[in-house]
Amino acid sequence: MITKESIDKVYDAIRVEEVIGDFIQLKRAGSGYKGLSPFTNERTPSFSVSPSKQIWKDFSSGKGGNAIAFLMEYEHFSYVEAIHYLAKKYHIELEETQQNEEEKNKANEKEGLYLVSEFARDYFHRTLLESEEGKALGLTYFKERGFTDEMIQTFQLGYSPDNWTAFTDEALSKGMKLSFLEKTGLTIIKEDNRKIDRFKGRVMFPILSMSGRVLGFGGRILSQEKKVAKYLNSPESDIYHKSNILYGIFQAKPFISKEDICYLVEGYTDVIQLYQRGIKNVVASSGTALTQEQIRLIRRLTPNITVLYDGDSAGLRAAIRGVDMILAEGMNVRICTFPEGEDPDSFAKEYSLEEIQEYFKEHTQDFIRFKASLLMKETQNDPLKRADTIRDMIESISKISDPIKREIYVRECAQIMEISEEVLFTSLAQINQRQLIKANQELKRAQKETPSQVTENPIAVNPVTYLEKDLIKYLLLYGQKECNFEEKFLYYDPDTGEEKIQETTQKMKVYEKLFLELQADEIELSTPEFRELYTFFINQYQEGLQDISLIINKIPPSMASLVASFQAQEEDLHLHDWARKDVVVKDKDEDLPYAITSIILNLRKRLIDKKIESLREEIITIENEDGDPSWSLQEVIEYNTLKNIIGRRLGWNM
Repeated sequence: MITKESIDKVYDAIRVEEVIGDFIQLKRAGSGYKGLSPFTNERTPSFSVSPSKQIWKDFSSGKGGNAIAFLMEYEHFSYVEAIHYLAKKYHIELEETQQNEEEKNKANEKEGLYLVSEFARDYFHRTLLESEEGKALGLTYFKERGFTDEMIQTFQLGYSPDNWTAFTDEALSKGMKLSFLEKTGLTIIKEDNRKIDRFKGRVMFPILSMSGRVLGFGGRILSQEKKVAKYLNSPESDIYHKSNILYGIFQAKPFISKEDICYLVEGYTDVIQLYQRGIKNVVASSGTALTQEQIRLIRRLTPNITVLYDGDSAGLRAAIRGVDMILAEGMNVRICTFPEGEDPDSFAKEYSLEEIQEYFKEHTQDFIRFKASLLMKETQNDPLKRADTIRDMIESISKISDPIKREIYVRECAQIMEISEEVLFTSLAQINQRQLIKANQELKRAQKETPSQVTENPIAVNPVTYLEKDLIKYLLLYGQKECNFEEKFLYYDPDTGEEKIQETTQKMKVYEKLFLELQADEIELSTPEFRELYTFFINQYQEGLQDISLIINKIPPSMASLVASFQAQEEDLHLHDWARKDVVVKDKDEDLPYAITSIILNLRKRLIDKKIESLREEIITIENEDGDPSWSLQEVIEYNTLKNIIGRRLGWNM
């Protein structure tokens, strides 16, 4: 793990405008900066950066946060990857905490595999561009495919010499460990201890992670040997898992996010050719059957997939196999097939960007129409096969979790297949029932295996969440502000027997008021995120924090967007010249004490409601056991009285 001191150094060095400025064009706007959102296709800049507060807010998508949050959103880095990126940018050496020997060896080994893979990538790329053999064979092949120098550089293409030990010899001479070369599969060690290059005589396609690290390689043979596989991939290793990887994801991720759609193809050259033509939101499953892990990788960027496959029968079958898996992940899937004899590579080479986009527009189908047209060709006039086709389509529809989408697709299926909707809905209900029974059986089996675990039903959003959100907002924006809090107490005058009100005023800071009231009533925030932020800011204020911008980078990344939203809303309010527009805006100092008191009273009322509900359950239990519930009934009466008093006080604060 990275030490806290190292992380603090990174946070201290970060300038949010510098980090974001590396990715999008920012223009000065008052004391901050503005730019076009990198997450949507907007024409009027709504992306705002505040150097003084060290936050950003994208009003078109609702996203926001600090510099770390931006990298996690835009580059899809993990928190640790973002820290490493920033450390490299600001030339900060990261220190690791003490690890036991096993953890240290494992971490060192994994890093060693990455280093060897990156060395190989650079070696193959350099060999392609600088060696005579590389230029004559590898570069010529890529040029014949129509790849430009820019694409060769963007995808870091390379060439492995047609020599049994050229790469291994070079790697060992540069200090690379043989064990790492073997574990990445770059070097094969034979039984007689001979060392040979796995990718001898092949053009090389480096396979990168979402964050840009080299995970493995795909190599294509250039010779005409029939006994040798045309394409060869790195073997499975600690860093390369073929089923978890999509070729081109590193280059495509900003375009997938921005376009909100991902095109999925089969091969390396399909990706490069489409990218070169201007379709940059494209990735490949690298010849493997599509996996859940690959689909989830895309889902991090967009819920929309269009599958592009060859027009031959094998390509169409592959498209059908992937559809149900994509639907099961809650994503929207469409399919576009090419004319027979064409694939994405050849099609992109032959047609312009405008022609390709027009073809996609005209020939992309939703999965129901695609599946129906494909399966109907096979059934012809056979009623049994036709029935099987309909069942197959309903099975696909059953994978969709959204009930509205499910109903729309059932109606569309009924229209295409010329069958009544009632029959299809009945079939769908039967499938859902079978799935429910199966899920319950699996749940019971899991509960038997782990009896200590209790499965809870999802809880609906509670109105208290909105109160807690307001509480956090006031704590964050005005925690150190001193206010006069009025307290009103009801009491009965013993002389007159009349109900009277006593008023007192207490001066304290907002965070002190919230902390004391919540502690006195033993109120705990129900939402984990708000609880985390509440504890964080109370601790910071108690330690003397005056300016939030000083600690914005220490806020947990998961919470940064919420913090940025609160600050951006407040800043947006101050930007307007309300007086000139003849709009009277009350001074915050006037409203703040009332707003804080209202939140506290509402939370207190919710707490009383829970206690009354608990007492009612207790009364039912006592009565069922023929006991005396009078004490519990008295408590309910007292709590209801208290609830009425709070209700009246809330009326005073309106």
